[in-house]
Amino acid sequence: MKKTWIIIIAIIILIGLPIMVLTNTYNTLVAMDENIASNWKQVENLMQRRYDLIPNLVETTKGYASHEEKVFTDIANARARIGQGGSREEIIEANQELSSAISRLLVIAENYPELQASQQFIRLQDELAGTENRLAVARQDYNNAVQRFNQRIRRFPTSIIANKFGFTTQPYFEMSTDAAEAPKVTF
Repeated sequence: MKKTWIIIIAIIILIGLPIMVLTNTYNTLVAMDENIASNWKQVENLMQRRYDLIPNLVETTKGYASHEEKVFTDIANARARIGQGGSREEIIEANQELSSAISRLLVIAENYPELQASQQFIRLQDELAGTENRLAVARQDYNNAVQRFNQRIRRFPTSIIANKFGFTTQPYFEMSTDAAEAPKVTF
């Protein structure tokens, strides 16, 4: 009788333990994937806020720097690409272009003392700066979640389970190559 119980317990352990490990690993990957999606939505919310602020900042600046049409065109084109949506990679690329154009716009604004004194411009610039700071934090949170997830699905034996259930690596929100250089303004 004792031998029968030992065999039954051994069978339960041999069958139950792998199922528990599989279930736990799958559920962890689902939770991590949802965390990435949640962090991405926060990034999108802040990008939308920035997207909404930019036309006001551009219009305020245009009155003072009407001859800087290339910057305004670059901003409009980047905003249009963001508005079209697309994959995360496409949205990330469009936002990198927008960030670069915004930094050039702010450099231009520095050359116009009247613009710097405009209360509307100051308010818009402060709102944009606050949004950019919150966006930087949200991008970091997103990238941290992506890093944890990508590491997890690439490790053995989780990689087997991840491949079996279709979990794939997620893209990072990386700095554009344009952002590595300070914008230059020439007259």
